[in-house]
Amino acid sequence: MKKIGLLSDTHGYLDPKVFKLFADCDEIWHAGDFGDEKVSEELSAFKPFKGVFGNIDGTKVRMLHPQDLIFNCEGVNVFITHIGGYPGSYFPEAYKKIIAHKPDLFTCGHSHILKVMPDKKNNLLHMNPGASGKHGFHKIRTMLRFHIDDGKIGGLEAIELGLRGTIE
Repeated sequence: MKKIGLLSDTHGYLDPKVFKLFADCDEIWHAGDFGDEKVSEELSAFKPFKGVFGNIDGTKVRMLHPQDLIFNCEGVNVFITHIGGYPGSYFPEAYKKIIAHKPDLFTCGHSHILKVMPDKKNNLLHMNPGASGKHGFHKIRTMLRFHIDDGKIGGLEAIELGLRGTIE
């Protein structure tokens, strides 16, 4: 079993609470828009880490992270990208990759809207952790925590970090 901490859209701000809330996680995944390579470096120093670059990320972050990650975690085929959409309204490039790779779990960011929903047509679970950074139009900073065990995703928790414009 692996416990996963999932976040996105940090936009250069990594809330210190992430380290406490993800302390029991085995891996951390970031679905893009780091905003700064320091966010990637801090997360990499903390736990085993995977991430993709987002549309606001500059050359330094793009040199550290790919646009897409496709891998297997504990029997679950995972596809992570930044701009992906959601079931019924996928971004065309992401949808082509969903069809080609047939993931069990599709994770993206970009929208700043926390959303977890099944895609029965493509037989996958879609996860977007929302935005954990201070910049954007979201009102509440969010992220997700879950585990993967023997091909099953469980223990899903939506975590609220506080209002976008405030640090607690």
